[in-house]
Amino acid sequence: MKVTPFNQPPPALGNQYDEDRPLRSLLARIVPRDALLSIEPALRDLGELAGGELYRMQLDDRENDPKLVHWDAWGNRIDHIEVSPLWKRAERIAAEKGLVATAYERRLGALSRVHQFSLVHLFGPATDIYACPLAMTDGAARTLLESGNAVLAERAVPRLTSRDPDRFWTSGQWMTESTGGSDVGRSETVATKDESGQWRLWGRKWFTSATTAQMSLTLARPEGNGPGGRGLALFYVETRDQDGRLRNILVHRLKDKLGTRKVPTAELTLDGTPATPVIGLDSGTKYISPMLNVTRTWNTVMAVAGMRRGVALARDYATKRVAFGAPLSEKPLHVDTLAGVAAEYEAALQLAFFVVQLHGRIEAREASDRDVLLARLLTPIAKLVTGKQAVAVASEVLESFGGAGYVEDTGLPVLLRDAQVLPIWEGTTNVLSLDTLRALGHGPDVAAALEQEMESRVGTISDTSLREVAERARGAVRRALGWLASTYSSSPLDVEGGARRFALTLGRSLELLLLAHHADWSLRNERDARSRAAALRFARAPFDLVEDTPVADLRALANDEPLAV
Repeated sequence: MKVTPFNQPPPALGNQYDEDRPLRSLLARIVPRDALLSIEPALRDLGELAGGELYRMQLDDRENDPKLVHWDAWGNRIDHIEVSPLWKRAERIAAEKGLVATAYERRLGALSRVHQFSLVHLFGPATDIYACPLAMTDGAARTLLESGNAVLAERAVPRLTSRDPDRFWTSGQWMTESTGGSDVGRSETVATKDESGQWRLWGRKWFTSATTAQMSLTLARPEGNGPGGRGLALFYVETRDQDGRLRNILVHRLKDKLGTRKVPTAELTLDGTPATPVIGLDSGTKYISPMLNVTRTWNTVMAVAGMRRGVALARDYATKRVAFGAPLSEKPLHVDTLAGVAAEYEAALQLAFFVVQLHGRIEAREASDRDVLLARLLTPIAKLVTGKQAVAVASEVLESFGGAGYVEDTGLPVLLRDAQVLPIWEGTTNVLSLDTLRALGHGPDVAAALEQEMESRVGTISDTSLREVAERARGAVRRALGWLASTYSSSPLDVEGGARRFALTLGRSLELLLLAHHADWSLRNERDARSRAAALRFARAPFDLVEDTPVADLRALANDEPLAV
């Protein structure tokens, strides 16, 4: 007797704009109707690509990691990096759809960043981290424009922001050396002038992302400068000459990473590489601030977009997978699990696009003093909290598939492997927690700006249940700020020990308040209680994480040391 075995239908994706109800609702609230109608065709078109052609290419392209070829057939060293077919397709789409250009064309004025990052939100999860070089490209364009170096800006920015795939440039960001990642002040790369007056760079860069880019911004220490970040200068490098040869750059190897394997991350030596100072010959770490603001915002949006991809796949699979007599989508416990990850996504979405709005207003010269203070504080907070959420959501999503979530050729494990980079790149959670303390250290106006923003939003919420959770969120922030003030005056070391819990409290509490505020708008304007359900579900997760733990106790636990009674 022949038995036909059962084969489980795989998850499928539809139009990723039409199916992303939270994104469409958010845009309906913050973008004027006529402006939204003008950009929706492009969003819908990219949503169709993301759930259709590009998703199919991702599955087919799964094993096509980049390859480094050191030598050609005739013994010439070429250090050529061959990227995957999906990445080649993604580069052209990114240029044509204006994934970088949209922010600089300013079609929607102060909302141009919202327009751009809505496209990024759809594009990113469908292109195997091609958002990485795009983030650095955007960061380079912003840095060059703000540097005041008109010659470099006029040469590079039109290429970095081009919609012509044959003219479009991407940029690298070569900061990390073996002496330290976040502590870039320890850089060993040296800059010297040759007899013609040309600056040349000498040193090893241990971790260079987007090594195939046409240019890069990098840090080096001009000969004779002192130690630390003040002694570094920011340099502009074009990676290849007119004949396509690397300009005194030796690519030693591609990094064998846990995730983001499509990103050609290399270890290389600058062996007298021609370079041009971007601005001055010192204080280079200060001048990369515009780049970090942009790339951290991209990281935040990509974390949110990755959560959305996982939720979309898990939801579809739940309608197809039958267990114990019914689809998983009808099982209360499975429903509760998916509701939890969906709520994390929706809360993170609100925080991410609030930060995007702040930067859009700043770039359009329409920002208030409060906007500027909030952007300084919330850019690192949004990056750190969404990075942690993305990893937790990806893990939960894989578990929702059972064993299939652990099998590589389903295309699911990459969700978790790629998510893990988000809390690491552009500043780890601990580094960004310290950045949060530094932002608040600029004066009492920063904390006051946060409290004023929260107060203004709580005051507009009319739904009783939403107002209650918003009040809880505001209370958690007030307690956290009180803890910071009282603990700093008595034990500054304990403040550093609690900095991560403090920053996560600010981030998650603000997510809850922003989601409650949006849900109240949705109740009144869309007659939809779904966002309220998301806010109430998110409020059940921990968000008030500050506690008084002496640093001596933390040190004993971390280092396995005895602790006196």
